[in-house]
Amino acid sequence: MRITILTLFPEIIESYLSSSIMKRSRDKNIVSFEVVNIRSFSIGAYNKVDDVVYGGGAGMLLMPGPLTEALMSVEAKGKKVILTSAKGKKFDQKKARELSKLNDIVIVAGHYEGIDERVREEFDAEELSVGDYVLTGGELPALIIADSTVRLIEDVISSESLEEESYSASLLEYPQYTRPETYCSKKVPAVLLSGHHRHIAEWRDDRRLENTLLNRPDMLRDASLSIEMRRKLIRLLDKANKD
Repeated sequence: MRITILTLFPEIIESYLSSSIMKRSRDKNIVSFEVVNIRSFSIGAYNKVDDVVYGGGAGMLLMPGPLTEALMSVEAKGKKVILTSAKGKKFDQKKARELSKLNDIVIVAGHYEGIDERVREEFDAEELSVGDYVLTGGELPALIIADSTVRLIEDVISSESLEEESYSASLLEYPQYTRPETYCSKKVPAVLLSGHHRHIAEWRDDRRLENTLLNRPDMLRDASLSIEMRRKLIRLLDKANKD
């Protein structure tokens, strides 16, 4: 896969791409990254890339000229182009899986009040939001989209890790522990030390249901649960109602 990120702050992007799993995926030639500085296509001696909004209002807007030139330089026409935007569709694990199957993605890290609408239309860009809040720039959302997509590509991380983490099977992950067995007077749950794989699996299933019910009950509406897991959920709901 090839991921290209267009940004006004390439140093932020490059720093993240040069560490951890992103670096390893690049070193193994699974993913290639290109970071393009939109300001390289700026207008005039002052490197201007933004201007006031027609119709009035606060803030500035990325001008269509520099951004179009930047997109053309990476041959974005016909590729999957993503625009980070607070008004876009909410980005989620399902979208990350969809993107992970593509060969070429171009991400525009929006800034100021966004971009000229004509550029979005010209390149058929999909607007994506990473949450119901507003950030000062699109660099963090661009990295979130890139990271969550890359880790789902085959051979980047183990398939077992992907199967058991949060949002797999529409459930959140269970609590996890490591050495020492006792820390701050708190002990690791005995079942995890038992070596009994079935009991451990059952304990983890119970905790996944509890965590999801407590933190993201909305996810349970569309969860693909086995009959046994549904029975456990009903028992948890009954207990919660009694409490």
